[in-house]
Amino acid sequence: MPGETSLSSKVRSAQSTPAGRPLPPWRAAAPAASAVMAALLLGGMPLPAAAIDYYTVAEPAVLYDAPSKQAKPRFVIRRDTPVEAVVITGPWVKVRDSEGDMAWIEKSALADKRTVMVRADRAAVRAAAQDAAALVFEAEKSVVLELVETGPAGWARVRHRDGQTGFVKAGQVWGL
Repeated sequence: MPGETSLSSKVRSAQSTPAGRPLPPWRAAAPAASAVMAALLLGGMPLPAAAIDYYTVAEPAVLYDAPSKQAKPRFVIRRDTPVEAVVITGPWVKVRDSEGDMAWIEKSALADKRTVMVRADRAAVRAAAQDAAALVFEAEKSVVLELVETGPAGWARVRHRDGQTGFVKAGQVWGL
């Protein structure tokens, strides 16, 4: 109809990347993002996750190749593993793990508690958010740490399951 704007034109008119391509709706400027998200909600389409939403797997859970228990099971993910939410549709969430693999998990299997996974061979956890601060402990690759809080730029305060806390460089962990 005349005067109506399609969803695709809203996306095209949203803020662009340096290469001139439109940003995805959830990365667009707030007013454009609101209009696009409203259109998605009204159209019944799956919602993209916010900018980057991380969750933690609450208990060991099956990951599927589609959002249904009748879909093909891909693998079981362990408790406390951080995952990035890519799409949320009803009771299902499409997630990406630290290796970049994507699959579907039931939303009820996710917790708001935040964890991070060490991606460096060895991550130095320090007493303060400074390279020169005393070393509290080192964590090997794939160790999961509880995220206590984001620290000063480029750092995060973490807790090991044995109770030790300290600051780790953001580049040494995945899930921030």
